[in-house]
Amino acid sequence: MHSFRYHAGSLHCEGVNLERVAEKYGTPLYVYSAGTILDHYRRLDAALGGIDHLICYAVKANSNRAVLNLLAREGAGFDIVSGGELFRVLAAGGDPRKCTFAGVGKSQEEIEYALDQRVLSFNVESEAELAAIDRVARSKGVQAPIALRVNPDVDAGTHRYVSTGRSENKFGIALDRVAEVYEQAARMPNIAIRGLQMHIGSQITDAAPFAEAIAKVAPLARELRERHSLGFFSIGGGIGIVYESLLASRRRQPCR
Repeated sequence: MHSFRYHAGSLHCEGVNLERVAEKYGTPLYVYSAGTILDHYRRLDAALGGIDHLICYAVKANSNRAVLNLLAREGAGFDIVSGGELFRVLAAGGDPRKCTFAGVGKSQEEIEYALDQRVLSFNVESEAELAAIDRVARSKGVQAPIALRVNPDVDAGTHRYVSTGRSENKFGIALDRVAEVYEQAARMPNIAIRGLQMHIGSQITDAAPFAEAIAKVAPLARELRERHSLGFFSIGGGIGIVYESLLASRRRQPCR
């Protein structure tokens, strides 16, 4: 469900005529529906109600502080890809202990900042990144919580530019190497193994690729849980946005 509807040819948000809002405040104008955001969050939260879970909103999708605060008050965690995004989450009232630090380009300064704020986990993309995080943690005399990102080699059926779960995409660590890299991590005194993570792409509108990836990775997660006491298995995100119903609604309205 979303709260944007056309009435008499004009777009409304939660019953408010956006033409009048634009006339009052000027354009460009960005309007967000708190009702829609909370409805979608609560639906997903309810769907996962049978298991211990944490929903982490991807800050790169929209880093507006009002949106982040809305989700923080609802109890959401956050998926961040930079120190700047972590700063915005904290400014919006988010809990760093519910933040997972993803992304392939973490700098030393960003790793230090995230360690100082005690984030939940770093999503580690490669063996080189694992070594870098260990080095920074050692210099600060702390342990860095990590989850290795596994590449399950699954085709999400999306555009090749937003596909990240195939072996040729070069994101994450190959499925057949992950166990060995966890053994390396276990020998690093400044690394604390927290979980296992995957992400197969964006704008995925079919559940089948998720099911396929989970089926491939779940046996490994069970094995690693016994060996390294994993606390979580993150299945990533990438669920597509619904556009068609809104466009269909617009086509049914008479033009002015």
